[in-house]
Amino acid sequence: MKILYLCTGNSCRSQMAEGWTRALKPEYEVFSAGVERHGMNPYAMKVMAEAGVDISAQYSKTIEELPDTRFDYVVTLCGHAAENCPFFPGPARRIHRGFDDPPQLARQAGTEEEILDAYRKVRDQIRAFVQGLPESLED
Repeated sequence: MKILYLCTGNSCRSQMAEGWTRALKPEYEVFSAGVERHGMNPYAMKVMAEAGVDISAQYSKTIEELPDTRFDYVVTLCGHAAENCPFFPGPARRIHRGFDDPPQLARQAGTEEEILDAYRKVRDQIRAFVQGLPESLED
């Protein structure tokens, strides 16, 4: 099964989902991309490393930079990506599974630990989604 995780900037949520899928569901071929490219978020890398998943070799990219691949699922992880997701030819089933934006959650944080807690919350929600694959892809 080939899954593409899509979010706005391919810096946080989609990178976490790609990392979790590689770690927990190695039988799937997984990709991530953004409608735009924002670069890798250092807090996302840090909280994933805390959980034992190294995403430091992953990089932020747009859909246009992906190899010519026919996906089984295109999973949008934020409303902006769901609204701006391009058409994918072929059998790709497009579904939306929204998660909070960690940088947005962290805006109210007063300490480094509170910032990390915002990222950890979303990291753990995405892990639960990935652990539930393939059932979590069904409506």
